[in-house]
Amino acid sequence: MGLRPGAPQQHCSARPRPDGRSAIVGARERACLGPVAGRPLVIAHRGASAERAEHTLAAYQVAIEQGADALECDVRLTADGHLVCVHDRRIDRTSDGWGVVSTKTLEDLRRHDFASWAEHDGPRPRRRPLRERRVSARRSSSWPADTPVVDASGGILTLPILLDLVTSAGRPVGLAIETKHPTRYAGWVEEAVVAQLRNFGLASPQRAGPHPVRLMSFSAQAVRRFRTLAPGVPRVFLLERVPLRMRGGVLPFGAGIAGVDIAILRAHPEYVGRVHQAGGRVYAWTVDEPEDVLFCRALGVSAIITNRPALVLETLGARAGAGRGSGDPGVAGPAGPVLG
Repeated sequence: MGLRPGAPQQHCSARPRPDGRSAIVGARERACLGPVAGRPLVIAHRGASAERAEHTLAAYQVAIEQGADALECDVRLTADGHLVCVHDRRIDRTSDGWGVVSTKTLEDLRRHDFASWAEHDGPRPRRRPLRERRVSARRSSSWPADTPVVDASGGILTLPILLDLVTSAGRPVGLAIETKHPTRYAGWVEEAVVAQLRNFGLASPQRAGPHPVRLMSFSAQAVRRFRTLAPGVPRVFLLERVPLRMRGGVLPFGAGIAGVDIAILRAHPEYVGRVHQAGGRVYAWTVDEPEDVLFCRALGVSAIITNRPALVLETLGARAGAGRGSGDPGVAGPAGPVLG
C-alpha cells in the first residue's frame, strides 16, 4: 500500500544507490531546481479552467492576464502525429464530438467545438465507447510542423500554438507539460514533445537561471525517457498516492520534483520535508481553496497548480503583503517567473 489520505504514517529512509548517490536527485537536477524560498509559483491548471473551458486558447490567455507564473497542459498524439492539448483519452467530455483522440487526425479534431460546454451545464456525460477505426500508419521518425490558423473560439489547441503563446507573452511565463499514459503511441509522445521544444529553442536553451519548462508524467518510464531525450529540462513525477518505496522522499530515477495531490499533503504534511531532505522539491495539485493555498505555503511547497490562478495569487499576495516574490529560483521575481 502507498501513502495516501487516511493511511497510517510510516517512516522510511532513502536507500543509497549503487552509484553512491543517497538520493534520486543528482547534481545537474539539483542545480536546475535551486533553493526553496519565497512564495510558491502559481501554475494555471489547463489554463484558468475555473473560468474558461479547459485547454482552450482563451483559458490560457486569461491565466496570463491574471498573472499566472506558468501554465500547465496535458498532451496527446493524434493519428497523424500532432500533439494536442486534451486531458481525457476521449473527447466526449470536453467537446461536441465522440471518440478516442489517438484515432483521430488533427483535421478530424478541428471539426469539433471544445469550448461551448463550459458556457452551458458543464461537461457532457460519458457515453459507452463507440467502435473506433484502427490506425495503421504511425509516425516515429519525424513530427509534423504545425502552422494552423488559431481558432480563438474554442477549437482544438495544439502544443505548438501554446508554446507560441508562452514564448510571445511579453513577460516570462513557464510551461509544465504532462504526457498521458498508457497510450498506443508509448514513447513517441515524449519524442514528439521534445521535438517541439527544440523547435522553440527550449530543449536546451542558452539562458541563465532555471529552465522555464517542466516535463511531467504519472509514468516513471516517461520521466526516464524525458531524462534521456532532454536531460537539461527538469522533470516532475506526479503522484496520486506515494508507494512504500518512496515514503522516505526519494523519487524515481530522472525526477527531481514530486507533483503531489493536495489530499496527500493534508493527510501527510511531513512528506514535503522528506522530499526536501532527499534533495527534491514538491509541487501540489489541484489547489483551489485559500486555506489550502496558505497550507501549501507554510509547508514549503515550491509550486501550486490551480484552476483559479487569480484567487491563488490574491491569497498569496494578501498574506505576503508585497505581492511577488524575491526573484529567487522557484518564485516569481521582478524579472518575471521562473520555474523552480
